[in-house]
Amino acid sequence: MSRLLCLIVLSLGLMQTAAADETNDRMSAYLTQKFGLAKEKAQKISDAVQSAASKYSLPPALLLAIISIESRFKEKAKGPNGATGLMQVVPGAHRGLLRNVKDLTEPTTNIEMGSAILYGYMRSANGDMNAALKSYGGSQAYARKVNLRVEDFAGVAAPQEVASHLSTQTSMCEADRCAAPDNWADAFTIPAGNTTTATNAANAAGVNGAPTLQSASPATPH
Repeated sequence: MSRLLCLIVLSLGLMQTAAADETNDRMSAYLTQKFGLAKEKAQKISDAVQSAASKYSLPPALLLAIISIESRFKEKAKGPNGATGLMQVVPGAHRGLLRNVKDLTEPTTNIEMGSAILYGYMRSANGDMNAALKSYGGSQAYARKVNLRVEDFAGVAAPQEVASHLSTQTSMCEADRCAAPDNWADAFTIPAGNTTTATNAANAAGVNGAPTLQSASPATPH
């Protein structure tokens, strides 16, 4: 029986890996086509997004939406208050979290840090993603903008069967001019396994009531 269970677990693991690889390939191809990224750079960003999304229980489409708004996938983008990189992380607002970070323009590092900051805000808001986005971008308008942009990436940043359904649903909405749903943003729970990084991110986000600077600002157009 134990051997059978091992085989089942192994099979499930291989299936999940194959699905993740397929999603990564689809995301990478979309970034290359839509934003003109080189294939290698698109693949690196896709891998980093998948890794951070898994670690912090965040939807990959959400991270892609934020990156597209903040920097349009330009890893060396600079914005107000020293905002840096793909997710426009502001070093001055998160010195504790970033104390060991040497290069915020490196895509994997930037996406990891930006996701940790967003996760910290979500933790402080008891899982309310809309509130977290408001803190991350500085306004409710920013949260709404991200919610709308998520739809652009939902079809490429999910498993194939989910992507197909979302693509059909989005097409119907476009035809009917229906409003973009934002109730997805309240559906996330705080993963229990990230307590150490979560605490750092939460402290960086001002969970304990300490005043902080805005975590991210839209990048200056390039």
